[in-house]
Amino acid sequence: MEDTPIEEGETNKDIEVAPALIAVHPTQKSVAVAVGSDLRVFDLHGVSAVALVDDTSVPFHKDSIRAIHYSADGKLFVSAGDDKVVKVWSTESWRCICTVPSEKRVSAVALSHDGLHVCFADKFGVVWVVDLDGFDGNQTLVNKKAAPLLAHYCSIITSLEVSPDGRFVVTADRDFKIRVTLFPKKPLDGAHEIQSFCLGHTEFVSCLAFVFTPDYPQGFLVSGSGDSTVRLWDISSGSLLDTYEVAEKAGLLESNGTGEECNPAITDLCTFPDGTLIAVATQSLQGILLLSCDLSTRTLSIAKVVSITGESFTPTSIRTSSSTGLLWMVTGVSNMHGFDQPSLARVRVISGFEKCSLSSPEHEPTVLEDNEIPGGDKLLKKLQGSVSVEENVFLAAAEAVKTAMSNLLVKKQYSTEKREFRKRTRNDRKNKK
Repeated sequence: MEDTPIEEGETNKDIEVAPALIAVHPTQKSVAVAVGSDLRVFDLHGVSAVALVDDTSVPFHKDSIRAIHYSADGKLFVSAGDDKVVKVWSTESWRCICTVPSEKRVSAVALSHDGLHVCFADKFGVVWVVDLDGFDGNQTLVNKKAAPLLAHYCSIITSLEVSPDGRFVVTADRDFKIRVTLFPKKPLDGAHEIQSFCLGHTEFVSCLAFVFTPDYPQGFLVSGSGDSTVRLWDISSGSLLDTYEVAEKAGLLESNGTGEECNPAITDLCTFPDGTLIAVATQSLQGILLLSCDLSTRTLSIAKVVSITGESFTPTSIRTSSSTGLLWMVTGVSNMHGFDQPSLARVRVISGFEKCSLSSPEHEPTVLEDNEIPGGDKLLKKLQGSVSVEENVFLAAAEAVKTAMSNLLVKKQYSTEKREFRKRTRNDRKNKK
């Protein structure tokens, strides 16, 4: 993945596909989907599509969105990506209250639990922080600039999370590392105290999440990786508590075309409010894998595999809310070539994640039909772009996602002429003039 927009003279083959993303309001007031440069939001309480308002100096996104996130209280929403801007939205009015430039393409975002700081990571391995002090309602914040918080030294940061107690910021990168850093009292001065490193993955770390309960408010970290494992960590010490071999134990091994078996990468994971379940999406599974997390014994085990039948649906992003038993999923990509719809998004929802359902065959998690999804056809039309999607587009999307995940491990090679062009058009050079 490169660090600047597509330059003149590059072919369509150079254009990267961007997996579709989904985010759910903490109390499920709204659901957001990002596909390509398009940010789509649906108001579940009003059962209506949201019209975004952006009258900042750089209105709306101009390139693929790579990260979206609600704040813990649901009052703010952040989007960022390949156009090198970070946008902060008020979820009360869905007006963009702040646009912050980034020197490099943005790969991950997070918010502090008090909602006063936005953190974002770029593809050069630097995490930046923006102070939202002064926000009160829907007024626009102007002249906000990002300050460097910490760095991973030239390794693309793939995931970024703040711990449930707000004490730590956790970052994962393409070079298999997870770093736990104390979130400082004065973030604009930088984070200089490393708490631990969580080391053990053998491929890029693709996603992070926390599991926590009232008995364990500090939480434990779970991570997914290109090595097809989900790992449970104690971030205070960096200790690896348990490893679940997803491909081996869940029977998800696939062929790489040469007769050899390969492990599908973990594309996303999320945790449920009760702290006992982890939903896992992989490159090859048409559905999701449910892992049971026992915090008292610090162990992971398989609970169920929930398959989606009737269509080729391999989730690219999955999320839950803190107030409902629904798992929201999206599959899709942007910049697909040879199709009338260059950007695809398909939304599905699974219900029935109460504790009793996992031990009772009569009450298993259920994939909802389109007419059973909150918001129904109105929601699908807004978030997908259309109510229905053709099967052949799904198949193309699944292959495109595999390619996108593979590209996490590949550094682009440029000619001398192209390198010079990129230097002349770098955002950080422009900002210093």
